[in-house]
Amino acid sequence: MMGLSANQSARLGLLQKILRLNFSLILLALAIAVIGFLMLYSVAGGTLDPWASRQIPRFAAGLGVMFVIAMVDIRVWRRLAPAAYGLSLVLLIAVEFFGESGMGATRWLDIGPIQLQPAELMKISLVMMLAHYYASLDRDRVSHPLWLLPPLLMILVPVALVVKQPDLGTAVLLGVGSFGVLFLAGVSLWYFGTGLLLGAAAAWAIMASKGTEYQILARYQYDRIATFITPESDPLGAGYHITQSKIAMGSGGLSGRGFMQGTQSRLNFLPEKHTDFIFTTLAEEFGLVGSLSLLALYVLVLFFCFAAMAANRDRFGALLIGGLSMTFFLYWSVNMAMVTGLIPVVGVPLPLVSYGGSAMLVLMVAFGLIQSAHIHRPRSAEEI
Repeated sequence: MMGLSANQSARLGLLQKILRLNFSLILLALAIAVIGFLMLYSVAGGTLDPWASRQIPRFAAGLGVMFVIAMVDIRVWRRLAPAAYGLSLVLLIAVEFFGESGMGATRWLDIGPIQLQPAELMKISLVMMLAHYYASLDRDRVSHPLWLLPPLLMILVPVALVVKQPDLGTAVLLGVGSFGVLFLAGVSLWYFGTGLLLGAAAAWAIMASKGTEYQILARYQYDRIATFITPESDPLGAGYHITQSKIAMGSGGLSGRGFMQGTQSRLNFLPEKHTDFIFTTLAEEFGLVGSLSLLALYVLVLFFCFAAMAANRDRFGALLIGGLSMTFFLYWSVNMAMVTGLIPVVGVPLPLVSYGGSAMLVLMVAFGLIQSAHIHRPRSAEEI
């Protein structure tokens, strides 16, 4: 299934493509972004500087990027998938030799005026490459061990490079999101069961290596795990982040303290209040009602994405939408689980709400690809 034929795609004018946009997704993204602007305004003490004033034009630019990508035929993006993956992989390798360090990790490349995080690009290009691979593969080969090796290598190589930076949170997003594409492609559930057993064995090996010369994770990552288990054991040290986060969320109650009235954030008790822990600020100021409202918006985005996937008869387009949707789901679910103490702190931003340029741009690129697959999807059996 290759999507629209060349003649049919050529007959789609710009106005027709605009009318085929999934406007529900655009409006939901705008609503979430506005919430982010308000939170950045609040944590800055009632001023647009320094965060909201930068985030607003970033989102506007992201909308432009999304629109341009959406107008391009999905078949073009399918042909570019191997090149996008290869470029992302080269950039990840380049980080090992030329990367900029910060906060104990080497994750960025300085390219002129731009500071690029290649791992963010890999989140999209890896999904594109896997969708390209399985769209080209006969369905009776999907679960064959021989044909399962290439996608496993496509996943494991970048995941290993990201872990080495070290950036465990992004590595988890890459791995889980990618295996989601394999699941949607129809890979046998037996493989996923085996993977869970291997994952459990890997977790045991990671913990057993602590303090040895073969230690797998960095010391601060083991501290995060220990803090997750017993944050009260070091409330002023390693457990400070999650302890203050829980205090802020609890103080919000049902309806919150009110906009710009959060004491934890305004008095600077709350760490990383404009990035990883911005959801805690929202929970303190707007309470359970505000938190559930934002959660509902995220769920609606996911619903419309999966609806677009189900309606798409093009295998590449459907897998691309599904894979990018699962990556989006992992973004917000991991962040919310992290700040509420359900999982260890791994440094994952809240999509469209947390301050940051790379994550915002990558997410808008993902939405653009989803829109492209939606616009150029087959409309009848003759178009497949």
